[in-house]
Amino acid sequence: MFMPDMPTTESRLYASIALIRRIEEVIAAIYPTDKIKSPVHLAIGQEYISAAVIDHLRQSDYVAGTYRGHGVYLAKGGDVNALMAELYGKATGCAKGRAGSMHLVETGKNVIGMSAVVGTGIPVAVGHALALKQQQRSDVVVVFMGDGATEEGCFSESINFAALHKLPILFVCENNRLAIHEPLEKRWAADTLTERVATYGIPSRRFTTPDVMAIHQHTAAVISTMRDGAGPAFIECQTHRWVEHVGPNEDYDQGYRSADEGRRWREQDVYLQLGAGLPGNVKADIDQHVEQVVAAAVAFAEQSPFPGAEELYDYVYA
Repeated sequence: MFMPDMPTTESRLYASIALIRRIEEVIAAIYPTDKIKSPVHLAIGQEYISAAVIDHLRQSDYVAGTYRGHGVYLAKGGDVNALMAELYGKATGCAKGRAGSMHLVETGKNVIGMSAVVGTGIPVAVGHALALKQQQRSDVVVVFMGDGATEEGCFSESINFAALHKLPILFVCENNRLAIHEPLEKRWAADTLTERVATYGIPSRRFTTPDVMAIHQHTAAVISTMRDGAGPAFIECQTHRWVEHVGPNEDYDQGYRSADEGRRWREQDVYLQLGAGLPGNVKADIDQHVEQVVAAAVAFAEQSPFPGAEELYDYVYA
């Protein structure tokens, strides 16, 4: 948690969501310049999912995200300065400027390296869960994926393997109903992902609205049982991607989704609703702290050096 002494669940979740929202809004403002050196896939509108789930994790637990992974990285306690410096391609970035937005990693916080290849984090996360079970630890792994990743063969293979071996892993599908620009209705014969996963013997639940407290309460229960050896679980959180697939702009004029859908989800914005429910002084303190953290991260990235030319062949093995 980047801000200490949050007395309530609501204040903790708001602080996490506010940090993710504001860092991504600032990234969106900077992106049209040449300062950010990598493509960015923003999770604006979806950040409540990672915040709600990761709130239950210990530092010794692991998370795996997707290329839309800023929220997962930050909710798990990833260094904000190192995130921004990575986007700038600077040597002080979390991957030393070599990876960019889609490949965040922070081993000190057990953030498994993310990948731009759809679905590849799923079997890697299962491997971590297998290692935890073999070591007889009570730690767990949470792996986040989009709905498109569930169409990859490794998804079915991974959930079957996890169920067979009762691995301590929570699969979280952030279902924004889009695989880049292809709506779910054009890809799935039946909108029954949660039911399909349940046939592997995995406790599964779908959330059709952004009810952050319900998601938080449910994941508390399943993570607790996983620590006791119950095996994997799955949740599907239907959500909405506010901006385009890659980049900072809205794209409702592109014809593959409707502005009406966007308006309906914006009316349920968890960031605004949680903030409105907090005491004014608590919200003001969090907001002020978030702005300071974000501004400091931008300054850190601006002032950091690029990697030196002599590092070009470091970490190259073939």
